[in-house]
Amino acid sequence: MPHITVDYTARLAGAFDRQAFVRELHPMVRDEAGSAGVCKTFFRPAADTYVGESDAARVAFVHVEVGLLPGRSEELKARLSRDVLALLDKHLPGDDAHGVVSSVEVRDLAASYRLQHSPQ
Repeated sequence: MPHITVDYTARLAGAFDRQAFVRELHPMVRDEAGSAGVCKTFFRPAADTYVGESDAARVAFVHVEVGLLPGRSEELKARLSRDVLALLDKHLPGDDAHGVVSSVEVRDLAASYRLQHSPQ
């Protein structure tokens, strides 16, 4: 815990510095959520993304989902969502030719959540 998934338009792969993003994201999430756990992040490029009626070649999309153990307030989750959006803005390209639409959801992990760490 926390579990983080980042889905993004595949054509951002060369412009989205995922390693720099995650270096700042992990301590931010741990600190704001009050978690002693280790962040685990999956990046998933999506071949096809569409935003409204926009030309898919002109508008990219990034969605970050942060899963936390239950017990955090809605205010904390909203603040963390805003902060992750600001961090994304720092690490994503933005120009007149290619817009990026970003979203964040901070949610509770299900009661069935379990974690196992196997030795290497």
